[in-house]
Amino acid sequence: MDTNAPAWNRVLRDQWEWHWTHQVRDRLAGLTDDEYFWSPVPDAWSVRPRGTSTAPVQAGAGDYTIDYAFPQPDPPPFTTIAWRLGHVIVGVLAVRNAAHFGAPPASYETWEYAGTAAAALEQLDAQIDTWLAGVRGLSEEELLTPVGEKEFLPELTMADLVLHIHRELIHHLAEVCLLRDLYLHSTATTGVTR
Repeated sequence: MDTNAPAWNRVLRDQWEWHWTHQVRDRLAGLTDDEYFWSPVPDAWSVRPRGTSTAPVQAGAGDYTIDYAFPQPDPPPFTTIAWRLGHVIVGVLAVRNAAHFGAPPASYETWEYAGTAAAALEQLDAQIDTWLAGVRGLSEEELLTPVGEKEFLPELTMADLVLHIHRELIHHLAEVCLLRDLYLHSTATTGVTR
């Protein structure tokens, strides 16, 4: 056994955990409902009260739905913080937590989307905790095992999936942080919140 070999599970987790702990989570603190639903452009996709969307598809099981279309329009619509968090919570994390780590089944169609920023952040925290606990429990052998039919590229290894999910989290949550900055600077000069 090579004692100088890296512990790949820790290396993979550190990529996301460090970013989450030292950059992203603090930037999400204090997210308001106005920011959560704010759209800097008309006709942005969002999370909306059931029955109020004009999107071709309104997915969700609760009082709120998320805007969608199949196939996705070209160019894709702009999306709000609410939409981006819904995508991360469900499409990036909850579906994978269910497929790989024994979490309850999840899909865009069956999810109960958050109607407030605080509820969305609670969902995000819970899904990230589940994801990290699942990844933490993977052995080196499991990291090298193909993900199989649970994923769109079944030949990729679990380590490939972990890297993909971490890239998705970094990408989309950076967008959320940027939208918070844009909201702050836009509403500070115009006084408009929604």
